[in-house]
Amino acid sequence: MRSRYSAFVLKLSEYLRDTWHASTRPLNLDISNDDTSWLRLLIIATDSEHVEFAAFYTDGQLHEKSRFVKERGRWYYVDGEMLPPIEEKTGRNVPCPCGSGKKYKRCCG
Repeated sequence: MRSRYSAFVLKLSEYLRDTWHASTRPLNLDISNDDTSWLRLLIIATDSEHVEFAAFYTDGQLHEKSRFVKERGRWYYVDGEMLPPIEEKTGRNVPCPCGSGKKYKRCCG
């Protein structure tokens, strides 16, 4: 999951296709022109075949429960269920949700 998030950040379309299961893989995938500014990834829960995560970007977040399958020693993304955005607690001493790395009180607070 983390490697696929990094591939989205770095716009590595080929890597994303290579890690997508053949049964659901899109014929064409080109994210080179995607101007989304990804900020951070939060892994919420995992089990033997699912990863629930929230990926934050400049204008919002993507909250998904992704399904993966392991074949020949490699994990492949199959599909995902979109979930409603998570609500993060924002206090003065927590990291700012904008992804700056600063405390909320020193950034957007």
